[in-house]
Amino acid sequence: MTSQGWLQIGVTLLVGFLISIPTGRYLAKVVTDRKTLLDVLFDPIDNCLYLLIGRRICTQAMDWKAYTLHMLATNLIMAVIIFLILAFQDHLPLNPRHFAGMEPILAFNAAISFITNTDWQGYGGETTLSNFSQMAAITFPMFTSATTGFVVAMAFIRAFTVRDGGANLGNFYRDLIRFTTRVLMPAAFVLALLLIQQGEPQTLAAGAVAHTVQGAEQTIALGPVASLETIKHLGTNGGGFFNANAAHPFENPTPLTNLVQALLMIVLPSSIVLCFGEMIGNRRQGWVLYGVMAAMLLMFLPVVVAPEQGGTPLLAKAGIETTAAVNDPGGNMEGKEVRFGIVQSGLFAAVTTLFTTGSVNSMHDSYTPLGGMGTFIGMMLQCVFGGKGVGFLAALVFGIIGVFIAGLMVGRTPQFLGKKIEKPEIVLVSLTLLIHPLVILAPTGWSVVAPYGVAAMGNATMHGYSEVLYAFTSSAANNGSAFAGLNANTAWYNLATAAVILLGRYPPIIFMMALAGSVAAKPTTPATSGTLRTDTLKFGAFWLGTILVVGALTFVPALVLGPIAEFFAMKSGLLF
Repeated sequence: MTSQGWLQIGVTLLVGFLISIPTGRYLAKVVTDRKTLLDVLFDPIDNCLYLLIGRRICTQAMDWKAYTLHMLATNLIMAVIIFLILAFQDHLPLNPRHFAGMEPILAFNAAISFITNTDWQGYGGETTLSNFSQMAAITFPMFTSATTGFVVAMAFIRAFTVRDGGANLGNFYRDLIRFTTRVLMPAAFVLALLLIQQGEPQTLAAGAVAHTVQGAEQTIALGPVASLETIKHLGTNGGGFFNANAAHPFENPTPLTNLVQALLMIVLPSSIVLCFGEMIGNRRQGWVLYGVMAAMLLMFLPVVVAPEQGGTPLLAKAGIETTAAVNDPGGNMEGKEVRFGIVQSGLFAAVTTLFTTGSVNSMHDSYTPLGGMGTFIGMMLQCVFGGKGVGFLAALVFGIIGVFIAGLMVGRTPQFLGKKIEKPEIVLVSLTLLIHPLVILAPTGWSVVAPYGVAAMGNATMHGYSEVLYAFTSSAANNGSAFAGLNANTAWYNLATAAVILLGRYPPIIFMMALAGSVAAKPTTPATSGTLRTDTLKFGAFWLGTILVVGALTFVPALVLGPIAEFFAMKSGLLF
């Protein structure tokens, strides 16, 4: 790695950090109904939406059961609508290339994927979807699914601040509308203009016809790309308009757009942590959690970038220079865009998996074994900032486990933010924690022995196993990116990944909301000299250690069978 490469990484992270501070405070104002400078613009829009839904239902207080039920019902209705749009797009408008309706099993997979903020794609966007489908079935749920994760996290935070026994954790519809209209929509609109200025298409035309040097004709697909790209990254969604995703020059045309898209993936997940500190009236607590997540980001990001810059023995054996120089990128450029190079590709790959977005500007399947392994880590832990809302909740799960372990060590009843953590809370936290590895490891094990699972692998041995493990890890973590060597558009993988997406998304949310209801019903215990403070550097280190130890015990065995085994095989020459 050159000093210039580390400088690029450092500047990107620094800018993301600086943006997250005012954004976190603005989010807290939106969530707590405090006045903002934009109220004059957004209040009339909000009121119109309240009128359409029903003002009474948008103003009533909801406990955890009502909040969760309305969230699930709304998501179900939207999923059905998305399925119908995809399956019957040949009967709908704005289909200039006359695409047929999507095959039902694939449409089911896509509907589940996009309503859950996963955006896993078993299809090629520009060769499968009409412009109407791209807008109504893809771009629209990118707003609502992103908002769902955020508002659930905000309802959970309120459980530690309310004094009414949990009768009012907010109103799902009001939260949904305010976050969409006051955060996502204005930001997406302004940023779309920037992307259009940089060369991203925004049109309803079918495409442009180009004449090649040999005299042939080539149709270049176009569509409403810029509007999709902004919310795709801002909402940590990840699904691309084109099959090549952010590696396509229409989705990511310049170094500036590459930087902007990386920052968009960073800003909301990191801002939510600071919003948490603002909401509970303890900024120090927010900064401690921010520090825990940032420490893991700095720890795992080099695992992706450094091995790619180091290259592989096969490249060296072929006489290819693997040392970076002024006019030579060195390293492993396989699967990477020359216009971005190794550093920007590796940084993007790390950010998109650590923040569980799923957008890619290079092919992860072509990464070195250790570089590829680095892309697994964030999705397996889910809380190296993670996706917005979901990553924050995953971090709190580990925090509560850390408090419980510390309480056992000192012989005191554990408390978190003034609420006692007892058996019911630990049961719910344990269920939340166990679902994630279960829905990853069980279908992975089945797929690598079942003939219909093995038949879809693009590679044999350890790398083929890694492709399958990545697919289910990405699905469970609401990430949606793929190693790309796996043919995921089969009946088995469409149904299996859809099931993993559902189980990885909704049961953890239900358990966390039940936990919110449980702690909200408890009185807040005043802090004493014997209280274990969770807003200290010491507990932050313990919090970090809990995440790393639990994560390692859960997932290292699975990684040993894939990328780690492949690394040692590569080093010993067994792969060549």
